Amino acid sequence: MSIERARAHLAKYGLEDRIRELTVSSATVALAAEALGCEPARIAKTLSFENGEGAILVIAAGDARIDNAKFKHRFGMKAHMLSAERVEPLIGHGVGGVCPFGIHEGIPVYLDESLKRFDIVYPAAGTAASAVMLTLSELERASEADGWVDVTK
Repeated sequence: MSIERARAHLAKYGLEDRIRELTVSSATVALAAEALGCEPARIAKTLSFENGEGAILVIAAGDARIDNAKFKHRFGMKAHMLSAERVEPLIGHGVGGVCPFGIHEGIPVYLDESLKRFDIVYPAAGTAASAVMLTLSELERASEADGWVDVTK
């Protein structure tokens, strides 16, 4: 199960106890914010983009939108989201639960600057009814991020 992969990954950092399994959907920013009782911007959404034959992940604040020009400048390609049917096979988590924890090997993960205005954020934890409360430094460490980028508006 996808949440178990995320839990095992977070356990390497002592953060598995932060996972919240919800009784309602958290598949969208709005649903996650409502379920967690926080502002939508604090939801750390994980966006999956095409990268040749593979994918890259960009984690951004819930209210941020991809800036196509910035994305192309940073990654040298247009921002093409993965189709829903390709997300789980390429990433390891399904749509609504995509997170950087317990993903397939070799997928680059980037954190967007839009997150830096928050001390605490809430990414998904592998399912469309889960979240994990993390500080930015915990997210940076546990996501095993390849670095920070500025690709949103």
